Amino acid sequence: MSEFKCIGLIGRPGHDGVIESLTRFMLYLQSKEVSIMMDDVTSELVRNSSAKVVTRAQLGANCDLLVVVGGDGSILNAAKHVVSKGVPVIGINRGKLGFLTDILPGEIESQFDEVLAGNYTVENKFLLDVKVKANVESNLLGLALNDVVLHPGKAAQMIEFELFINDQFVYSQESDGLIVATPTGSTAYSLSAGGPITHPDLNAVVLVPMYPHSLNSRPIVIDGDCEIKIVVAAKESLQPQVSCDGEVCYTASASDELFVTKNSNPLKLIHPPNHSFYQACRSKLGWGSRLARPDD
Repeated sequence: MSEFKCIGLIGRPGHDGVIESLTRFMLYLQSKEVSIMMDDVTSELVRNSSAKVVTRAQLGANCDLLVVVGGDGSILNAAKHVVSKGVPVIGINRGKLGFLTDILPGEIESQFDEVLAGNYTVENKFLLDVKVKANVESNLLGLALNDVVLHPGKAAQMIEFELFINDQFVYSQESDGLIVATPTGSTAYSLSAGGPITHPDLNAVVLVPMYPHSLNSRPIVIDGDCEIKIVVAAKESLQPQVSCDGEVCYTASASDELFVTKNSNPLKLIHPPNHSFYQACRSKLGWGSRLARPDD
């Protein structure tokens, strides 16, 4: 009997494949001794009288497993609603890359047979908190599973800022901004900006400058438990924005101090059997496969 008694569902709107996979998955669950919950957005995609409709916040408080149907972005959006409750998450991939969403649409039944039978692994992925200290007060701006990014927003202009790690001054910089990425985010925006790929098991954070006005500014990998402080230059003409996983959460002002630290609650991401980070890289990033041998 499965340890998951209540399964929550979140589907990405605006994608026909999501509706198909949601319908298929719910038909599969009808033969299992589980109850189904879905958020109000997902309930608009597929009608099912046996599923209880709740808010996303209530999903995290009541389900034992959250199934996200969509792409990696859907996992990013769902994570903040369940991470504090310790609810494990698994994804059915209807997106493009799918580093976080493991299960292929055609393998729903076979893969979930394994998961519901207890044959899976759990990967703990840490998130980042970003706070701003302005006029003495400190306020939480948001959570990020992939990255916190300081960027110029709509205007094509360089930003000036200072970087501190554990209160130690690192450098001042003039650039298009800075990406602060987790190991999860190292294969996302950070990778596009020239950052290194870091293994998911590492307790590390990557700091990647964006188009720095310098030939010697390079990405830095630091311990994941460090406190990162970014001080925005005291120029009233500059109002850079702060994004968490691609969503703008704050417009900075002159002399604002931004603090990025590890959140105390990890996201529990479930993988079906035989999951391999390196296989995912080969598949998603086009790495080479094994060389053919004469005796093969």
